[in-house]
Amino acid sequence: MADPYSTLGVTRSADEKAIKSAYRKLAKELHPDRNKDNPKAAEKFSDVTKAYDLLSDKDKRAQFDRGEIDMEGNPTNPFGGMGGGFGGGPGGPGGQRGFRAEDFQGFGNEQVDLGDIFEGLFGGGRARSGGPGGGFAGRRPPPRKGADIGYTLRVPFIDAATLRDQRITLADGKTIDLKLPKGLEDGTQMRLKGKGEQGPGGAGDGIVTIRVDGHKLYKRSGDDVRFDLPITLDEAVNGGKVRVPTVDGPVMMTIKPGTDGGTVLRLKGKGFTRKNGTRGDQLVTLEIQLPDDLADLAKRLEGWKDESDPRADLGA
Repeated sequence: MADPYSTLGVTRSADEKAIKSAYRKLAKELHPDRNKDNPKAAEKFSDVTKAYDLLSDKDKRAQFDRGEIDMEGNPTNPFGGMGGGFGGGPGGPGGQRGFRAEDFQGFGNEQVDLGDIFEGLFGGGRARSGGPGGGFAGRRPPPRKGADIGYTLRVPFIDAATLRDQRITLADGKTIDLKLPKGLEDGTQMRLKGKGEQGPGGAGDGIVTIRVDGHKLYKRSGDDVRFDLPITLDEAVNGGKVRVPTVDGPVMMTIKPGTDGGTVLRLKGKGFTRKNGTRGDQLVTLEIQLPDDLADLAKRLEGWKDESDPRADLGA
């Protein structure tokens, strides 16, 4: 992968909004679903995703800008702090940092033998572990796994509420059906084991961030779904049964005679699924709508006046 700023086509001074906008544009253009005849699209899509993962993380971006890590997130100078001597730690002679096992990792696919390093530094007279004179242990660090790959999955509001399986295309072009978890919220992350990049120690993981889309009718309130239902003046006065949309499909709801506008009715179990498997409710707010042509209504009410005072308790 090239420089992450160049990969996304942004300047080093770009803010979070500009970085996110550039990523979305490129991810849409390079998505494997839209480039099935272009075998290099998946590779470019992966590079764009890795660049965004690095630059969208404030700490990693700062480390990269300071030259502490490379584009893959690996340390750029694993021997940093050796100076000209071999002091113990932060409190050692001269304030120099001593050797640590992790200082000899981060060379991509190359594995470093601590024994070979120290043998060269001290003239080759070191005994192997278990041999005469003891010496350093020469154990190799475990092989490193491949890098994780980040994905953003947009889920329609109703699909999120009902936990409908979602299809996602991975960087290698393969498509899987993803089962959404209970307690799903906007920003929930899911880990796909072994769906990242290959490495000497095995494949990394795929990290899927869920983004729940909004809806023109429904609004989420915790685990509940809110919905405004218009009713006629006749339905408010005389009551009746009305058809109400829900995330699970339409249901019939009874309105009592004399129902006021603003009344909230509850439809049990028509909300989002909680972590324990139970579901929230749909809260239906009734809105009384007058007819478009008020002439007939005014004629029917001629000579009648409502003597009640609905604002009596307001102190106005």
